[in-house]
Amino acid sequence: MAPQPTPRYLRLGVNIDHVATIRNARGGGHPDPMRAARLAVDAGADGITAHLREDRRHISDDDIARLGSQLDRPLNLEMAASEEMVAIALRHRPNACCLVPERRRELTTEGGLDVAARSNDLGAVCRRLRERGIRVSLFIDPDVRQVEAAAQIGADIVELHTGAYCHAAIDDDQAAKGREIDRLIAAAQIGDQCGLEVHAGHGLTFETTGAVAAIPEIVELNIGHFLIGEAIFGGLHATIQRMRALMDRARADVSGSQSA
Repeated sequence: MAPQPTPRYLRLGVNIDHVATIRNARGGGHPDPMRAARLAVDAGADGITAHLREDRRHISDDDIARLGSQLDRPLNLEMAASEEMVAIALRHRPNACCLVPERRRELTTEGGLDVAARSNDLGAVCRRLRERGIRVSLFIDPDVRQVEAAAQIGADIVELHTGAYCHAAIDDDQAAKGREIDRLIAAAQIGDQCGLEVHAGHGLTFETTGAVAAIPEIVELNIGHFLIGEAIFGGLHATIQRMRALMDRARADVSGSQSA
């Protein structure tokens, strides 16, 4: 029997949007997202994610400028595939841009991009960003058709939307949880076969992260709202360290099961 490959290291990207949400609720400069980014890195984050929305409801243009110039870890800029955001990305040149659907009235990102239906315009955005050395990620539902479309238009990365799985866990719907994990596994496998780097995120908590972290083709989880919210009770550093430990444990369990 051929030896199984060692599972890849699973990176943690910490989304700091909601540090800015708290700051903006009162105005001024406190709490500072840049300080949160540094704390996250010190606690074990491999990168920082920030979503610059059209309405600037949390992260600001100044935040992106400071993160880009001061951060010593990769910056993942989440953004709509709009002309305004592409121009900002080309000016600041983050390590990666994750293109997401954006609706003005939504509280958080709802569902993934329909890459199959928008291959022309998303493909054009991908080309413009990649020409400037920016890696392009597409936030999609765990649907094989969408994964294949992402590969066809030249994306570097897909980020699989874990929201449906997390909602099933909240509802304690075991059948739905099983279906959604199966969808994530299938999408991750196809993405890896297509040469895409596979990430995942949205709604992940201490309770739901392990099953997603155990999918060996996934190489990065992006987690934000839960970590910032939990930090109110336990501190940001300790919260991120606990998440990092849960991710590492899940990968160690995968390695153990493959060698057994």
